[in-house]
Amino acid sequence: MKRAELLESLPRHGVYDLAVVGGGATGLGVALDAALRGFSVVLLESHDFAGGTSSRSTKLLHGGVRYLAQGNLALVREALAERATVLRIAPHLAQPLPFVMPSYKWWQTPFYGIGLKLYDMLAGSAGLGRTEFLSRAQTMQALPGVNPDGLRGGVKYWDGQFDDARLALALARSAEAAGARVLNYAEVTAVRQLAGSETPLSSLDVTDRLGGASVQLQARCVVNATGVWVDALRDHTQPPANPGTTSRMVSPSQGVHVVVDRDFMPGGHALLVPKTRDGRVLFAVPWLGKLILGTTDTPRKDLPREPDAFAEELEFILSEASQALSRPVRREDIRSLWVGLRPLVAAPAAAEGGTKVLSREHTIVVDGNGLVTVTGGKWTTYRAMAEDVLERCFASQLLPRRSGGLSATHVLKGAAVASPATPLYAAPGMHLYGSDSAQVNACPGKDHLLGMGLTEAMVRYAARFEHAQTVEDVLARRSRILFLDAAEAARLAPAVADILRLELGADPALAPFLSLCARYLPAPKAI
Repeated sequence: MKRAELLESLPRHGVYDLAVVGGGATGLGVALDAALRGFSVVLLESHDFAGGTSSRSTKLLHGGVRYLAQGNLALVREALAERATVLRIAPHLAQPLPFVMPSYKWWQTPFYGIGLKLYDMLAGSAGLGRTEFLSRAQTMQALPGVNPDGLRGGVKYWDGQFDDARLALALARSAEAAGARVLNYAEVTAVRQLAGSETPLSSLDVTDRLGGASVQLQARCVVNATGVWVDALRDHTQPPANPGTTSRMVSPSQGVHVVVDRDFMPGGHALLVPKTRDGRVLFAVPWLGKLILGTTDTPRKDLPREPDAFAEELEFILSEASQALSRPVRREDIRSLWVGLRPLVAAPAAAEGGTKVLSREHTIVVDGNGLVTVTGGKWTTYRAMAEDVLERCFASQLLPRRSGGLSATHVLKGAAVASPATPLYAAPGMHLYGSDSAQVNACPGKDHLLGMGLTEAMVRYAARFEHAQTVEDVLARRSRILFLDAAEAARLAPAVADILRLELGADPALAPFLSLCARYLPAPKAI
């Protein structure tokens, strides 16, 4: 069904059991879980699936070593169990990855090693490998490119990594296969609780941001899963959520990531510096043929769709990475620079401290007008968050209770039966499509390589089956080239635009994407 036909058909369904607003990790997880339970579901995303925070993570599935240091063992245990679930249901997009903490002081190996042994214990049968103490030589072998000056040894442990945007896409397509209606570039401009009905009922005003058409939908339950923008939707819901107050659920923080070539650290292990000069964590993670360096944790008050790195953040990453690696990392080495906003749960007005002390656990609020809002959390626990959201809907009598648990075993679209032979840190290619590879290659152009593993057939497949509407959709989230090499993304953009015009018969927004590429190699601004 073409996009315009899908939009027009949405109201004809009648009343949906559940309308989910927001197509990031949390919203997609809720939509899939609800569809698997047999509810009628519509999911509406104002931009592209995973177009915000959910495509800009550090690409790690983790229990949270930093939470271990805070003593939050329950959060760590839950996240480790959920990590194992994601690895099981999407093996083409999520895989184990060994990490090494290099030690430069005598006490660091035993100190961090004991903590990571506890990490193993908490994982139990969901563990990915045992923690090992490494000698100096073993550390240098695992981390070619690590700074050898003063190196004493290291600690090796296991976590997971994934392709966040393609995992979100797999969730969207899996929800669709389970019966949900999902639509990107469909903005919910207002939600109204309808009076006079025997059961809770809401009306949603939806505008197509590409074609301009508008429709109205009705749903028994509305979930607000719009990430850092949840407060904006609460403001556009009638009657008002909190009349007479200015309560806010989110205190946003941004994390900057720098991408450089793999020759800075060409091995198959990630590097973790557990405590930088300001007490934060620095990662160097091999991913899709490049190396991700990051990240930061900087409060900000505004909520731009494309946040820029502050000068101090970039200098921090370059400086700390240059200390951790044997070669200094310079601005001219940067292939891509991107920023994600984190929806941290807001602290009480009287609280003090930076965003590091705010909660990364999720919070669910049911307002008096029936709107269910979820925010906080992290990618690793998206499925558990979705279960919690539906449990809250049941408890608030917005939906009839139905048994769940299917999302823990329901393999996602493209999940291959056999374990993938190609690691996620290898350059991008057909392996990322898993069992859908044959369908991709059935599209015209399978032997026409555009660049960086992207073929003409992949672009056509993105337009036909993966909801891609623009050049950005293809080069940022169906493939990840913008996040890997912004200059190469700009070079490939005109060819991608030509293919999309043929497939969709619409403007693929080439000029805005070229402007966006320039921002992924920006001159950072000062705070």
